Amino acid sequence: MNLLIHTRLLRWLTAAGVAVASASACAQIWPGGQPLRVIVPFPGGASTLDSVVRTLAPEMSRALGVPVIVDNRPGAGTVIGVDATAKATDGRTIGAVANSFTVNQTLVKNLPYDALRDLQPVVLMARTANVLAVRPTLPVSSLAELVDYARKNPGRLSYGSFGNGTTAHFAGEMLKNQAGVFVVHIPYRGQGPAMTDLLGGNIDMMFGNLPDFLPHIRSGKLKALGTTYLTRAPLAPEIPTVAEQGFPGFETDSWYGVIAPASMPKDIVERIAAAVNRALDDPATQRNLADRGIEKIGGTSTRLGEHIRAEIAKYAKIVRDSGMQID
Repeated sequence: MNLLIHTRLLRWLTAAGVAVASASACAQIWPGGQPLRVIVPFPGGASTLDSVVRTLAPEMSRALGVPVIVDNRPGAGTVIGVDATAKATDGRTIGAVANSFTVNQTLVKNLPYDALRDLQPVVLMARTANVLAVRPTLPVSSLAELVDYARKNPGRLSYGSFGNGTTAHFAGEMLKNQAGVFVVHIPYRGQGPAMTDLLGGNIDMMFGNLPDFLPHIRSGKLKALGTTYLTRAPLAPEIPTVAEQGFPGFETDSWYGVIAPASMPKDIVERIAAAVNRALDDPATQRNLADRGIEKIGGTSTRLGEHIRAEIAKYAKIVRDSGMQID
């Protein structure tokens, strides 16, 4: 009997030791159960990137066993927020980025970080189509009419963007370059303020995320002149693409990824990537994103790394060819 008790006690102690070791390992990864901080380089509620992160955060928290806090750090065309991510040393800070992360590598002089050296990819979350929308009082009803109007009125039209180096800025300069027109760029701190001025008629047009613009388009508060996938967007197939209206090959999208400081250990990066993928695979989350026209992607850090390098090369060429500059 004593031997049996001793054996059972030994087994219990061994199991307890494994549990304690596992708990200790978790404590080392997330010291004191402190939250994971996700820096978003746009104002709160002012971008699809912010919305995607906040949608995924609850399921990420459940997967990681710690709170996930969104920390909005807007400014300087997302450079402020990304720089804060690159310089974070607490081991529990990551960043969320969009196209501007790869555009800025070429566009911004004296960038305070290197996108490939000081940061590492975690996971590619999702993407959305963009749309070119104009104020309803602008006397055009098609992209061809807009281009004709701009050619006859050089410098009289303005287009907004949600910051230098953002998709909206990039798409606007692409259109100007390919159409041979001069339109004044007005950068804002986030899509929200730019949208407000577009709806108020203070600017004439803007490229932006289709899901955010669509309610205003369908209510008649804005006019849509083209989407920016090469094929029509499933969320709004009635809107023709820019490419099919005389600009073949014109394609932009808004993509959303997670990055981490280069110093963050690989095992933590992998665990965060797994939590993001779990959140993306959650049926309720998938419905939430799909209903807003957001296409979930997911995958590995390698996939995002390859995407970032390809995007840097693509944008570097177009920035050089178009003479795109920060306003």
